[in-house]
Amino acid sequence: MLSHTQSRQRQRALLAVMQRRQMDAVVIGLPSHVYYFSAHLNFWQHQSAVVVFADGRSMLFTANAPNRDAAADDVRSYSANALSTLREDQPAVLGSAVGSLLRERGVRAIGMDASAVTSQVAIGFDGKREAIDADIFQMRRVKYADELALMKRAIACCGAMYETARRIVEPGVPEVTVFAQLQAVAVEVAGEPLTALLGNDFACGVIGGPPRPGRAAVDGQLYILDLGPVYRGYFSDNARTIAVNRRPTDAQAKAHAIVAGCLSVVERTARAGVRCRDVWGAVNDFLHAKGRGDMTHHLGHGVGLNPHEFPHLNPEWDDTLMEGEVFTAEPGLYGDELGGGIRLENQYLVTRDGVERLTDFPLGLVE
Repeated sequence: MLSHTQSRQRQRALLAVMQRRQMDAVVIGLPSHVYYFSAHLNFWQHQSAVVVFADGRSMLFTANAPNRDAAADDVRSYSANALSTLREDQPAVLGSAVGSLLRERGVRAIGMDASAVTSQVAIGFDGKREAIDADIFQMRRVKYADELALMKRAIACCGAMYETARRIVEPGVPEVTVFAQLQAVAVEVAGEPLTALLGNDFACGVIGGPPRPGRAAVDGQLYILDLGPVYRGYFSDNARTIAVNRRPTDAQAKAHAIVAGCLSVVERTARAGVRCRDVWGAVNDFLHAKGRGDMTHHLGHGVGLNPHEFPHLNPEWDDTLMEGEVFTAEPGLYGDELGGGIRLENQYLVTRDGVERLTDFPLGLVE
């Protein structure tokens, strides 16, 4: 789980935002944000809340029993189940408890994230209310050591999944079988169930999509596996492409070399202080130099508690890379002549002088 000590550090960072915005308290209800600030990871069907006060003290509400190991000065609980039946009114019950606490403390100005719980707090609060999400999402960009450790475990799951995929992908293997076997490998490496559904892309011969019932890998096609196992709340996101018959055509091999070259451009270009648009542009220029058209999707994105976070390597945004954040780069080329297409995706940690590649898996179409 996240570290108690570093969750406290994140609370102190939030305090600086509260002081700047003159807030008496911040109420957090989004499960990922609760986890980020308190090291309390909800059961997926439960709701929790964190309240951080301007004096630096924090309060955590958890379902059914107080989590005494969490990073909070006071931990209370509410009833989320009645005789083992899950209560559907958890946000309202929890919102009422938080509202009572705010009234007891004489709070008049609060920040709130966007969540089911805080929507209920807002209904009964007659003071000043402001959204805090934008500040929190910017705080989440730079990863603490405890976050990186969880992400690296998720990435290790990816590595084992690709090893398995290279053994089992062959003409005729059902897409659902590939999904099921890779899911099993990820769970074994994690040593526990994954936090979220193993999403991303498991469809052969196309740009992506979930495994399709009744569909199997086809001789001559390329199989894009874009994998994102989630370990204790933290996402990985990587892609490799496998030649189903292990005999790539000249066109497939040439396209693969170009896509791999795009990753090399990212590794030469990206570092703290560089505009993401410029990294996207450098890769797009590389594609043009190789006789290809513009990229047809984003170059990449941040990853952490969400599969897509800041920064956005996308000309629709104007983010600048920050030291300590983690992003993916996922260039691709697609078309019928390629038997679907190729996408390769790595995760990188931004450093002052460049990037550290976190996904040291083979890139090849065959091995």
